Amino acid sequence: MVETGYKQTELGVIPEDWEVKPLGRLISSVEYGSSAKSNSRGHTPVLRMGNLQGGRIDWGDLVYTNDEAERKKYSLSIGDVLFNRTNTVDLVGKTAIYIEEYPAIFAGYLIRIKVDATLLNAFFLNYVMNTNFAKKHSAKVLSVAVGQANINSQKLKTYPIPIPPTLAEQEAIAGALSDVDELVGSLEKLIVKKRAIKTGAMQQLLTGKQRLPGFDGEWKLKSWGEVTDKCTSGATPYRGQPDFYKGNIKWISSGELNYNTITDTVEHISAEAVKKANLQLHPIGTFLIAITGLEAAGTRGSCGIVGSPATTNQSCMAIYPTSELLTEYLYHYYVYRGDELALQYCQGTKQMSYTAKIIRILPIHLPPTIDEQQAIAEVLSDMDTEIQALETKLSKTKAIRQGMMQELLTGKVRLI
Repeated sequence: MVETGYKQTELGVIPEDWEVKPLGRLISSVEYGSSAKSNSRGHTPVLRMGNLQGGRIDWGDLVYTNDEAERKKYSLSIGDVLFNRTNTVDLVGKTAIYIEEYPAIFAGYLIRIKVDATLLNAFFLNYVMNTNFAKKHSAKVLSVAVGQANINSQKLKTYPIPIPPTLAEQEAIAGALSDVDELVGSLEKLIVKKRAIKTGAMQQLLTGKQRLPGFDGEWKLKSWGEVTDKCTSGATPYRGQPDFYKGNIKWISSGELNYNTITDTVEHISAEAVKKANLQLHPIGTFLIAITGLEAAGTRGSCGIVGSPATTNQSCMAIYPTSELLTEYLYHYYVYRGDELALQYCQGTKQMSYTAKIIRILPIHLPPTIDEQQAIAEVLSDMDTEIQALETKLSKTKAIRQGMMQELLTGKVRLI
């Protein structure tokens, strides 16, 4: 039963005074981009598929051109909507709007959409093209050949667009969503800034270049073997015994080490599995590092803290410090130097790995007292807490934005 004042359409329920029109009836042109050769020495940015991110242009990883004819023909104007027409299935259909004032052109696997400004607001269109119902239409009209997906200009013109009765309502919707986008953007920039500040603090505090008030004395260079009681890796219980994986004991894999405190795990195992695999249950606060697959940037240097008693697989190493070393300090030190240490010390050609023997010779710089270790760890942990709070706020704001898009772009919520 459709609510009074609304009607059922191919996009779902929309207000009675809204229409659904194919994109081709609302635009003045669609054009394929430049096929000019690009390089790192030109002056004019060439926007490519990877530069379309979440409705916005990402100005990282740019290539450039100096071809004057290409610059004239494919120069972008504010309000041009760019559509990714070819790549893998999950990347085709990415859309972003050009809102910058400095020159750029667009590459050949993008389509430029110029709207008819008397019928359609470009910013409104950009939001519509980033909705779930636009993605569903992409899946419908997609062509796939030899692993390469494609949507041509004719298919692009078939996209159904929900149209409010006035341009003013389109502009109001786009304005409300743009305000949230600005908040998202400002939070992202603030997080980048805070991370940079933390990196600088680690460089100063974990090397003794800068001392916290009240501390002095000579720093020491020690090996991990001198300041740890033991290090132990885990194991994988026999997969051929399904009941081993029906317990409630947490079992951490190296993929779950993401510079975090791990309070729950993807898989849980039984007490019998712990016994048969000879696993150790690590207490809260145990420091873990990944010891295999260190040739990959995503794994190299990754670590975490046990947040609830847990066992681990063979790709994790638990480190137990002596009274000379605080776990919290060791964690921050490894966050700072883990990537570098893995590249320098771990062994293997195709797959780089740590062994207990190698871990014992890793170097660590230590202040002269446990109190200074504690103070340094507290400063860096406070920074982590602040960054985590900002990341949580960013995640919530993005969720609100997604909900607003669904509500506003289908007319479920109308702006006054």
